[in-house]
Amino acid sequence: MWIYEKKLQYPVRVSSCNPKLAKYLIEQYGGADGELAAALRYLNQRYTIPDKVVGLLTDIGTEEFAHLEMIATMVYKLTKDATPEQLKEAGLGEHYVNHGPALFYHNAAGSPWTATYIQAKGDPIADLYEDIAAEEKARATYQWIINMSDDPDLNDGLRFLREREIIHAQRFREAVELLKEERDQKKIF
Repeated sequence: MWIYEKKLQYPVRVSSCNPKLAKYLIEQYGGADGELAAALRYLNQRYTIPDKVVGLLTDIGTEEFAHLEMIATMVYKLTKDATPEQLKEAGLGEHYVNHGPALFYHNAAGSPWTATYIQAKGDPIADLYEDIAAEEKARATYQWIINMSDDPDLNDGLRFLREREIIHAQRFREAVELLKEERDQKKIF
């Protein structure tokens, strides 16, 4: 059971309507290295991970859903006052024709989200290395979006998300070291 507070993990502000920036940001909503893929990856992998680190995957997977909510809020705020012409100019014309103002899980290029983004090998160390790579790719994407953005309010939230990716990668690295130590002592797998 979850307790849900009707507030975001970190405040989301935008300075102005900017559909072009929303188009870039949608990568973190429905892209291969985005928040949805990460949440589902971690919550799926926890079933074949040793008990010592299952809580880590549960906690980070759940936090990724909070990040997904932040990204959705950012995209919504960046596009809510946009005209159809502005959306078209920003490269979101096809999105608008198919979904109107609704969010849809696709990447910045418009390719729909797919379950093939979720990796799970069933080997705890291999899966955790995949998770480290996913967090580092998400960190890099956030940095590149920040580099493209001229919105200081939005960048504040993006920097928060980028830093959380760094923390997640660190936690996964610690879990790898713990499991490698146990494996080397022939305690597990």
